[in-house]
Amino acid sequence: NCYFQMFVYCYNLKEIPELPATTLAKNCYESMFYECTSLKEVEELPATILADSCYYQMFVGCSNLEIVPESLPATTLAEASYAKMFKKCTSLTKTPQLPATTLADYCYNEMFSECKGLTQAPELPATKLSYYCYFGMFSGCTSLVNAPALPATTLTNGCYLQMFMDCRNLTQAPELPATTLASSCYMNMFWGTKLTQAP
Repeated sequence: NCYFQMFVYCYNLKEIPELPATTLAKNCYESMFYECTSLKEVEELPATILADSCYYQMFVGCSNLEIVPESLPATTLAEASYAKMFKKCTSLTKTPQLPATTLADYCYNEMFSECKGLTQAPELPATKLSYYCYFGMFSGCTSLVNAPALPATTLTNGCYLQMFMDCRNLTQAPELPATTLASSCYMNMFWGTKLTQAP
């Protein structure tokens, strides 16, 4: 909890300090810039070793945030590590690259939920999923037209639950190659979209 809620509700904050740590601790950046509505740019978050909830809600409600790191380089995630990280960042049009191939429970939970300006989703290369790992990841992204490729073949409970819910302009769905399903794995995945054909 070392930087927990450090700048929460700093509405006039325009620049953030460098955050050079590459090994994080549990809850370390949780809600650090929550509702910093004047923040426009985050240049680099170089951590490669994550811990549970380390980036949880870090930039929620940063409604003017337009520029984010090119990549979040960790390839092995921790439980809820990126959950709600950019939720309600309504000026965001592009996401960081997400190269992780080893996921954890709730790791991407609502990561970009309600990012209404988001037009491009990142590649999601993992083939083995974890509980609720993509739950609501892009829910409410009303400018998103195409979904990313979803190559996973090993599913788990709730893994795609509400992933694209209320993406009202989503017209194209990805292939879903898994042959063995899990409880609620696709529940409400495309609810409220304009899909013209099934995946």
